[in-house]
Amino acid sequence: MKRPELAWMAATDLRDRLARGEFSAADLTDAFLARIAEEDPKLGAFAYLDPTLARKMAVALDAYRGTGRALGALHGLPVGVKDIIDTADMPTENGTPIDAGRRPSKDATVVQRLRAAGAVIIGKTVTTEFASFYPGKTRNPHNHDHTPGGSSSGSAAAVADGMVPLAVGTQTAGSVIRPASFCGVVGFKPTHGMIPRTGILRQEPALDTVGVFARSVTDAALLADAIAGHDPLDPDTRLMAPPRLFDIAQSEPPVAPTLAFVKTPFWDKAADETKEGFAELVEALADTCREVALPEIFSEGASAQRTLMNVGFARNLGLYYDRGKEKLSDHARKMIEEGREVSAVNYLEARDWREALNNGLEQLFDRYDAIVTPAAAGEAPRDLSTTGDPVFNAFWTLCGVPAVTLPLLEGSRGLPVGVQLVGRRGEDARLLRTARWLVGMIGTEQEK
Repeated sequence: MKRPELAWMAATDLRDRLARGEFSAADLTDAFLARIAEEDPKLGAFAYLDPTLARKMAVALDAYRGTGRALGALHGLPVGVKDIIDTADMPTENGTPIDAGRRPSKDATVVQRLRAAGAVIIGKTVTTEFASFYPGKTRNPHNHDHTPGGSSSGSAAAVADGMVPLAVGTQTAGSVIRPASFCGVVGFKPTHGMIPRTGILRQEPALDTVGVFARSVTDAALLADAIAGHDPLDPDTRLMAPPRLFDIAQSEPPVAPTLAFVKTPFWDKAADETKEGFAELVEALADTCREVALPEIFSEGASAQRTLMNVGFARNLGLYYDRGKEKLSDHARKMIEEGREVSAVNYLEARDWREALNNGLEQLFDRYDAIVTPAAAGEAPRDLSTTGDPVFNAFWTLCGVPAVTLPLLEGSRGLPVGVQLVGRRGEDARLLRTARWLVGMIGTEQEK
């Protein structure tokens, strides 16, 4: 049963209609598989797809629904999973030929939680090599000559092109926020440690963060809520009350949020059209937004993030280099070689930057609900050999703060440009509520 209109419905609408029995999980899975069959040969968002397996999952979910038992939060919804996240029933190849055909023995924790919530794991989405900078086969759905960003290239592109309503990715520098900006979808990188990383390729644990892609803030909150929470096998997760991301994201702020427009120390790297777009955005927000300059110390943040990432790469992926460095890209070899040259003192100093920078941010968040800043320098580059520059993401990742990008601006080539909101550590639900409010505010302004 082909229902092409289903591919563009909000995930929350699809979930509610599934629960009411307007169509089955098998119908919905078939609709998205048909879209994938039509679009993915041109786009290359999927690293692995088994339509028969996906249909079997959907049929099993329909049978479960027939028992009358309570349905999971994601019941029947197809979800794409980045190909560095272990799946016991599909290969996980980490974007490298060295791991071709690799079959994990068990699911990653986030995959276990997706299944428990009733999701259909429809396939594995393309990652760059080891989730770093060497591109995979994916193209930008808005213009195939442009990069989709990375490293969660396939997840962002698949959601943007209507091949899945939801997808999971990861970020160690800018691998959720940047591709979401380039592909024109919502990308949410939560507070470091909110979503467990057990069973996911490790780069640098101090930075590695699981994030999500959707076409609305509410849908992103729905997915993140289902996979968040403590995991005793991930020491960076914490025992805490459920974050209630979905419920709070749907609520109205008790008072109008106030935003701090932060250019960051890297404003000179922003495209002119990005600068113009943000000037118009700040003007439209009027009294709810004020420009705030970060202390000069923040300019060191990107360098500290690179040090941590390179050392983590060398430590956790060095075996690939030792086993067959000729099969690695120049990017990967260089990161491992540079990481092996960093002294222990310099590594520990880089780790200290997180708290130093967050001390400055705490004072800012005492006055403002969120920071508004670019998600990327501009539109996706017309260059498939690059995934773009993570400079507008990396030091927020270093800080471990939550960030969400919204497809609110457009560049001169008609490609999307994301607006990034950054919140206080641990206040993810409040950030998502503010993001939903901002989408409504800008939509109202655009209608005037």
